[in-house]
Amino acid sequence: MGGPLSLLSLLCCLTFLLQGAAPATFTITNSCEYTVWPGILSNAGAPPPSTTGFALPPGQTLAATVASAWSGRIWGRTLCATDSSSGAFACATADCGSGAVECSGRGAAPPATLAEFTLAGGTGGDDFYDVSLVDGFNVPMLVAPQAPAAANGSCQDTGCPADLNRACPAELRVAGGAGAQTVACRSACEAFAEAVYCCSGAYGSPAACAPTAYSRLFKAACPAAYSYAYDDATSTFTCAAAGGGYDVVFCPGTSR
Repeated sequence: MGGPLSLLSLLCCLTFLLQGAAPATFTITNSCEYTVWPGILSNAGAPPPSTTGFALPPGQTLAATVASAWSGRIWGRTLCATDSSSGAFACATADCGSGAVECSGRGAAPPATLAEFTLAGGTGGDDFYDVSLVDGFNVPMLVAPQAPAAANGSCQDTGCPADLNRACPAELRVAGGAGAQTVACRSACEAFAEAVYCCSGAYGSPAACAPTAYSRLFKAACPAAYSYAYDDATSTFTCAAAGGGYDVVFCPGTSR
């Protein structure tokens, strides 16, 4: 007998069919040496995905479906466990605060590496996508359009395949796990809450908010990823919608 997750997947797929459009598929793979708990959040007004969170052991792949015109984000949680006393589920990095494996409409607490999507949102129904370090970094990630979308020449892989935790400045590091190792790297905005780093207040425009030493460090390690709020020119990618989905890979090593 199917569980709640399989029932939710069936209902979502039926909704997509009734709307007359085939769902888009995210094929999520964990190439890390440790378990990752992906989270998926729809933006306001976007329909829910087939799942909002699950455990993904090393070497495993799971497909999640969303509406063909969808916007939202995907991230990976790490060092998760269920409290033996309260029964609450929580993660050391990118926790969504739901108290359960499913995030159920809640987003990631920073620091978190984020894959962001707007499907069929551009001219002619083009997709927009990026990998963002604006909220910090916790796990390497790759986003790659699938065929036939990738075959039309407009689509590129993007992501942050480097492990920024190994090069994180002491003032940005989040320690945890055995031996107090670095488990995540905060953004300068989160660490210092200053307008110059957050691109807010007097710095709230592309002309006023320039890269800082911290965002340059992120950019040098991951040139295709957003390193600060106005890093659009080299970090937002477009894919002419052609019926394909996207691969999302944690700890990809090197891009395709």
